[in-house]
Amino acid sequence: MPAKSQVTRFPAADAVAAVAHFETRLSFETDCWDVHHAIEHDVVDFVLLDVRAPESFAQGHLPTAINLPHPQIRADTLPPLAPNAIYVVYCAGPHCNGANKAAVKIASLGLPVKEMIGGTEGWQDEGFELVRASSVNSV
Repeated sequence: MPAKSQVTRFPAADAVAAVAHFETRLSFETDCWDVHHAIEHDVVDFVLLDVRAPESFAQGHLPTAINLPHPQIRADTLPPLAPNAIYVVYCAGPHCNGANKAAVKIASLGLPVKEMIGGTEGWQDEGFELVRASSVNSV
């Protein structure tokens, strides 16, 4: 019997289970490219929250983002949502869990939220520019 790689040691899920799994993941997260595309095409049906410290936000953030550090997230500090809109949260990148903490707080308030995976690090890895301090938005 030929040896199996670690890739195929466990068989792939059947198609129905795979669709359910990946659709579920997409209900929790979005990526830098999708956020950039929405901003560039003026289809921003979400509130983009940079949940890092104000100093980090000032050094560079995504266009249209509002700074609301995750420790400050409460019902009375969140910017309002348009009907059918969601919150999209991000932090520095894969090494940072601030976006996860923010998403937990927002979801605990009964509000729709997704994490933008990759954060500012992923944004720059895609070749997208950050906005610098001259255009600071905060709550």
